[in-house]
Amino acid sequence: MASIREVAKLAGVSPATVSRVINGTANVDDEKKQRVLKVINETGFRPNELARALFKQSSKIIGVIVPNIENPFFSELAKAIEEEAYENGYKMLLCNSNNNEEKELMNIHMLNQLKADGLIMVTDSNNTIKNLEDNGFPVVLVDRKLSKINEIAIVESDNYSGGKIATKHLIECGCKNIVCMKGPQNISSAKQRYLGYQDICKEYGIKEQYIECGYSYDIGLIKAEELITKYPDVDGIIASNDMVAISVYKTLTQKGYNIPEYIQIIGFDNIKFSCLFTPEITTVAQPITKIGKKATQIIIQYRDGHNIERENIFDVELIERQTTKRKG
Repeated sequence: MASIREVAKLAGVSPATVSRVINGTANVDDEKKQRVLKVINETGFRPNELARALFKQSSKIIGVIVPNIENPFFSELAKAIEEEAYENGYKMLLCNSNNNEEKELMNIHMLNQLKADGLIMVTDSNNTIKNLEDNGFPVVLVDRKLSKINEIAIVESDNYSGGKIATKHLIECGCKNIVCMKGPQNISSAKQRYLGYQDICKEYGIKEQYIECGYSYDIGLIKAEELITKYPDVDGIIASNDMVAISVYKTLTQKGYNIPEYIQIIGFDNIKFSCLFTPEITTVAQPITKIGKKATQIIIQYRDGHNIERENIFDVELIERQTTKRKG
């Protein structure tokens, strides 16, 4: 592949002129510009992207750091971000942190060296975010809020309403012994969902019952066993997400429980698996694609100097399927 000096020689111009044509940093005589573009086309010359990024202080890269790419919520989120980035001339660089602060910081350092134009991040670590303040690129937090952080925006669903909707639906389905498999309470979205559950329990005079739970299929299997042992009379379960709802269904049916006749289950997120699974999972839907696209648009708009909304909260929606059944 030709170098910038070879292109300059073939076009009869200086390397600086070739650089100006490529980067659009200064006006170039149209006749010279056309000669340069003709040689670039004939030789298949490709500029050094890293060098351009260092020169322009922009790589057209949006970094994305998520806790667990195996979680379908995050893979669907990343897909939406990549598609929106591509439509706007940006690339996405996806990093998986496993909730490890050291990995988060390593990825942030890498993105800084690459002159990333922004970072979309899902984290529950205040320590990690504090280190971002010295890196100079804008940060959009998704799904989780942190305290005393200088992020430019937050994009999330109305998790509090989601907790209320899930609980109220099970009550309308005739459930009286509802157990909430609440997510980690150091995560703002999980905390808000549980608050919604608590408030509906108080409103309807229902006893609050819960199991601490994470978000993976494997932890769901373990916690489903704990739930049945601790609450043998349970007739309604609010899972921490759809993957946990699927693992709960598997555990209960293996023990002979009929779903939804004996116990009803509702998940959260509305990942694609929730309707591909049999039976299809009743869930509280987050607009995952809209969340990903919005976070990406915020980064791009911020880089272009536009005003942006700091708090961006999307409505959630009940999707009734086969793991719940209304009375009558």
